Amino acid sequence: MRIRKAGKITDNLWYLGREESGVYLLEGADNSIIINGGLSYILPDVLQQMKDFGINMNKIKRLLVLHSHFDHAGIVPYFKRTYPEIDVCASEPAWKIFSMPKAIEIMNQFGQLVADRMGEGDGLKPYDHLWRDDITGTTVSEGNRIDLGGVELHIMETPGHSHCSITAYEPTMKALFASDAVGIPYKDTAFPSGNTNYTQFQETLQRLRPLRVEYICADHYGYIIGEEASTFIDESIEEARKMRREMENVYRKVGDIDVAAASITSTFYERSPDYFISSDILEGVFKQMVKHLSKSM
Repeated sequence: MRIRKAGKITDNLWYLGREESGVYLLEGADNSIIINGGLSYILPDVLQQMKDFGINMNKIKRLLVLHSHFDHAGIVPYFKRTYPEIDVCASEPAWKIFSMPKAIEIMNQFGQLVADRMGEGDGLKPYDHLWRDDITGTTVSEGNRIDLGGVELHIMETPGHSHCSITAYEPTMKALFASDAVGIPYKDTAFPSGNTNYTQFQETLQRLRPLRVEYICADHYGYIIGEEASTFIDESIEEARKMRREMENVYRKVGDIDVAAASITSTFYERSPDYFISSDILEGVFKQMVKHLSKSM
């Protein structure tokens, strides 16, 4: 079952934000953590939901960023500046990206573009939300564990969607926070967004497959519970195979990366006209994927 409305998932886990972009609040006996940084324009929703759900802000000690893309780090600057005691955790490659002036410029630019596309361009004006070079924190990597008191997140490095992607798994709850390292649960599909290295993306899916999962806590389009959660990685594996074949076939036909990416983007939006990312941004994503595939064909 796919659920896309903000609210309590289970006793100590909440989904916050909107359908197209969400973050999670996981609470342990000792402290709490925000998982994922979301799109910047969901910030007012997240703050209001925390009030409505009675979430104890003083208990939040960490914010875990699962990868550095702009749509997964948007609320980070506000929370770090407003609550300096919060420890922002990310992978070493992600921290390198967050230190690059050009990357910061792109994150702010793309965040505003998507906010405008969703009709929320003015909603962030009261908040100090833009990325600058003042955000610091802790590096996490493969094998690290984040102990919240009776709840423990196990960190895995899961590249493919991006080279800086990490996944968090809570074994007691069987909750998987994989960000876009697995399929994006758009409508009734599992969109396999292997942006940086499609082969690594497929290898990551195979690595995650043995995990016992009862909650797929996605960053886009909500979370999945029940039987579908236990089979979603398999669904992602199959959809990744299909998309790889489709992209390879288009590239073989046209023989040009840019033309192939434009064609794939056009087809995607014919099927998914209300997808939250604008076509110019997503065309760049498809260009990255086709470029990788062209080298391995």
